[in-house]
Formats: sequence, structure tokens, C-alpha cells
Amino acid sequence: MAQQKIISGLSEVAPGYEALLCDAWGVIHNGVALFPGAAEAMIRFRETRGPLVILTNAPRPSSIIPAQLDRLGLPREAYDAIVTSGDATRDEIVRRLPAKAFRIGPEKDDPLFDGLEIEFAPLDEAGFVICTGLVDDQRETPDDYRQTLRETAERGLPMICANPDIVVNWGGRMIWCAGALAEIHKDYGGEVVYGGKPHAPIYRLAFAAAEKARGCDIDTTRVLALGDGLKTDILGANRAGIGAVLVTGAGGVHDADGDGLELHLDRAGVHVLAAMEGLQW
Repeated sequence: MAQQKIISGLSEVAPGYEALLCDAWGVIHNGVALFPGAAEAMIRFRETRGPLVILTNAPRPSSIIPAQLDRLGLPREAYDAIVTSGDATRDEIVRRLPAKAFRIGPEKDDPLFDGLEIEFAPLDEAGFVICTGLVDDQRETPDDYRQTLRETAERGLPMICANPDIVVNWGGRMIWCAGALAEIHKDYGGEVVYGGKPHAPIYRLAFAAAEKARGCDIDTTRVLALGDGLKTDILGANRAGIGAVLVTGAGGVHDADGDGLELHLDRAGVHVLAAMEGLQW
């Protein structure tokens, strides 16, 4: 098995690209603090290559993300635009209205529904399910939802999953996400519709955002993606036909190097241009 190319910084691959799609959680920050060097690398790419779009599976509209990044200390000059799974999810919700929705998720995700004429209802009155995550992701696990998800599947209710991530690293602790609940719904035979990575809707929005920032069309073969998730960031980039760099290290979900990393990629059925430990320029 060939050893995967390991790079020390983004500058080693940046010259071939004119736009960057950069994952947030696990690449830029861990939910608590920015990773050293990440902001500088983002700024340098924008200064030397082109627009940078933060592409995140956050189940909230992109309009509220800048304030969250401000609190973490990320300068606004580090990025041109933000596209979220929430943005793509809203489009999917609108397509199903005026049917009533059964909701699974915490109140903190309420901004996802701002401006939508949506009526939430008990399971026996709903036409579809919206899942943004676990109600209490600090204490609950996906197993707490098995009975409910068995019923949603048996009723034939499609689920819109606002965040395809299974887990994220929150300050060193793994937190379950909506994608874990969607997997259970599917295991019981239910249909799941995703807006976020690795699925096409979020990439269409991201390419449009990059072109708007650049002021002209962008050749998608010259768009690069950075991410720490094999089944989200990297698979999504592969499906979209763009280059991908895997970010490993303490902040990411996958920590591996050399042949160990190659084995991870092979098992996931994905490929990357290179890998680096932490986002550095």
C-alpha cells in the first residue's frame, strides 16, 4: 500500500487552486478555541490565491455563524463567505411545506426555522421529520432515540437531516450529531434527505458563493477542499470533482499518518491529494 503524501502546510498545494472550501469544526476550531495557525493560513490563501468559503455542517443558517466565529477570535478577513448545512436544509424544508413536521433537536437550532411558515406537530400528525441533533448532546446518546426513530421509519416519514456529521470533537470530547440519528432511521428502513456534506446541495451553494466573491465563474477543477471528516468533507469533495486535503491531528476526527492514514482512506473509499497535521500555511 503506497504511503500517502504528507505536507507541512497549505502553501505546498495552493498554487494550483483559485478557491478554497474550508471545513470549520475540526479544522479551524474545536468549538472552544481556534487552532494555532489556522487563521493565518486562511488569510494567506485569500491574499495569494482567491476566495475562501467556510463550508460547515452546522444545522443553522449561515447568517448567525460569523458572530460565533468572532467570539472564537477568527478575523473576518480570513474568509469571504459561509455556507452551512442549515442553508441547504431550509431549501429542502420549503419543498415539503405546508405539510406539518415532527422535530428532533435542541432549541439552540431555532434560527434554522426563522421566516419559514412551518407547523410542528406530534408524530402521528406529521408528514415529515426534521432532525437537527440530539436535544441534549451533553448527556444523551443516539440509543435514547431508538424507539422514536423506529416509529418514524415505520410510519414512512422521510427525515430531513440538518447535519450529516455523526460526531464532532468539542474541546476534546466527542459529541453526537444529527447524522447519528439519521443512520438509525435508515437502519429501520426510513428515508433520509441530506442537505450538508457530502451531498450535492451544499456544494452548489458553495460554488455560487465562491463565484460571487471572485466576481466571475470558477473552474471547479481549481477548487480545493479542506476537511477532517472522511465520510463528509473528503467524500463530498470527491463527489463534487474537486481536490481534497485531509486535516489530521488533535482537532480532527481522524488521527493517522503514513500507511495508517492510507488504510483509513481505503476503508472509507475516498482519496485525497495530501494530508497535513493541522491547518498551517
